Amino acid sequence: MNMLTEERFLRLTDGRRIARTSRRVLAAFGLAISIVFGPGAAHAALDAALIRNAVVYIEADVPSDAFTADVLGTEREGAGVVIGEDGLILTIGYVMLEASRVIVTDSEGRQFPADPLAYDFETGFGLVRALPPFAAKPVTLGNSDGIALDDPLLALAAGEPMTTTLVARRTYAGYWEYLLEDALFTAPPHSNFGGAALFDREGDLVGIGSLNLPDHIGDGSGDPANMFVPINALKPILDDLITTGRRSGPPRPWLGFYPRELRQLLYISRVAPGSPADEGGLEKGDQIVSIDSVPVSSLETLYATLWDLGISGVIVPLEIVRKGRPVTLKIKSSDRYRFLKLRQTY
Repeated sequence: MNMLTEERFLRLTDGRRIARTSRRVLAAFGLAISIVFGPGAAHAALDAALIRNAVVYIEADVPSDAFTADVLGTEREGAGVVIGEDGLILTIGYVMLEASRVIVTDSEGRQFPADPLAYDFETGFGLVRALPPFAAKPVTLGNSDGIALDDPLLALAAGEPMTTTLVARRTYAGYWEYLLEDALFTAPPHSNFGGAALFDREGDLVGIGSLNLPDHIGDGSGDPANMFVPINALKPILDDLITTGRRSGPPRPWLGFYPRELRQLLYISRVAPGSPADEGGLEKGDQIVSIDSVPVSSLETLYATLWDLGISGVIVPLEIVRKGRPVTLKIKSSDRYRFLKLRQTY
């Protein structure tokens, strides 16, 4: 491996060697399991070993000319969890999106090449498949609808188990044209949140880590928390992702802009180069007033109004304010996947 990759691997092994060999960390893992599963649970020891072995570390290299390289970087790291007997691993998609090389490291420190398999824009889930001789038993997909506020949960990534609690579940809107209707928020937050696995009392997988946020409520009054994508959002699309690399059905219209919400006003913080928004004349600093004459004042209403216009390719009339002057733009939307360097390994 090259020097940079070796340095990253040394950081990994230094951070996880205790998780692989130390009785103290293994004991802590068992304690975390017992807290979530309940003391004396008959299946706790078995589930602890299964869960520890199923959660892996993922390293991905992305070409410098990839569409997401300037935002997400070309060297990415995160966690993943085995959900299929054939080495199928679920992670958060930004870890592996547009990757030209993926390496999976198991709980014993062994490395395996993996193929990027699928990415879903709507949920943010990503799939990779570790190649033989990788072998780890898959976890069970749980029921994320069944967990309630204040339920104890187990978050695991980078060999670090953490007991945490569901503190909120609500709609989350991201500035990258992302809207998750039932996001799970847990506290205290895990520092290695990207792709972290979230388990319920039964030892079943109920979420995949996406973000570390300063406020779980969303109005500035909450505590720091992780945001997890609920596993139930994966179940209807899993077969599609495995078969074709994306969900079936017509794609949503995508513009390639990065709106930010400030005191019920929407401003453009960035426009992706070469995107429909860029080609259509949208600029950083523009304030979005309405879409197709429908006023919008939040990310949630902005995206809902945009997606209600039709499928990708639809013309999007935008009313904006630029330097104090009203401007009308008509932007032809596109399918976001067309802009990505995707290795189709399915």
